[in-house]
Amino acid sequence: MLEDIVQNVPLARHAVLLSADGLPRGATEGLAQKEVRTISAAMAGMQSLSRATAHFAGTAEDRQWNQTIIEFSHGWIFLIGAGQGAYLAAAAAPDVDMQQISFRMHRLVARLGNNLTSPPRVNAQEAAGGSEAAPARREAAAGPGFVIADLDQVITEVEGARHAVLLGADGLPRGATSGMSRDLADTISAAMTGIHAYSRVTSQFAGVEEDAEWRQTVIEFQHGWIFLIAAGAGAFLAAAAEHDCDIEEFTTRLHDAVPKLTATTARGEGFDRV
Repeated sequence: MLEDIVQNVPLARHAVLLSADGLPRGATEGLAQKEVRTISAAMAGMQSLSRATAHFAGTAEDRQWNQTIIEFSHGWIFLIGAGQGAYLAAAAAPDVDMQQISFRMHRLVARLGNNLTSPPRVNAQEAAGGSEAAPARREAAAGPGFVIADLDQVITEVEGARHAVLLGADGLPRGATSGMSRDLADTISAAMTGIHAYSRVTSQFAGVEEDAEWRQTVIEFQHGWIFLIAAGAGAFLAAAAEHDCDIEEFTTRLHDAVPKLTATTARGEGFDRV
């Protein structure tokens, strides 16, 4: 059944069905068992961290996760739910028709039903532990020495944009928008550092290329979006927006701001830590 994706979607490469515990349940041909285990563990770990960041995208009551998309220079990885306690991951070349592979993945999930799924060992609410306390932390906004003016401008000018934080190569926040407290910036930075690491681990699943580079990881929830993008010199930028935000405008503005952020990080300017 998994072969349906690679056989009927041009430029699709692989598909893996995994449990929420990170155990592989099935895979398409051409993948070594070790690689399937690595992909399954990484995807499950990234999904667990994604749930823990749901409050970053918004405080809506319905914080259901929809999908995660990872972009590399040499391909894409897509992750969606496949029933209770299971996920479906698919990899494709850069020029794949994203709507077609999404359609095939969701159709396959419908065919699978509950036959190949398993109940998760960790409750979804427990996996998102700490999210309910987040609004209280956000009340104490970061001081002026921690606020990045270029990011603040993007958040202010794009309707539906919520927060953004710049992370250094060490995974620590270098600065954030004025709506974030340092505690929230620290919490999100820790989770995003893990998501970034898991994303990079999946590079070979997207395809084998000598100079392959990770570009971004996008997490879609029912109530909003989280973007994690490369910001040069080992740094990366995490940003969140409401679900009805103009995503194209938001991401374009974020990418336009990256060169300024990279230059500031390289000089070690601007963002004091206490």
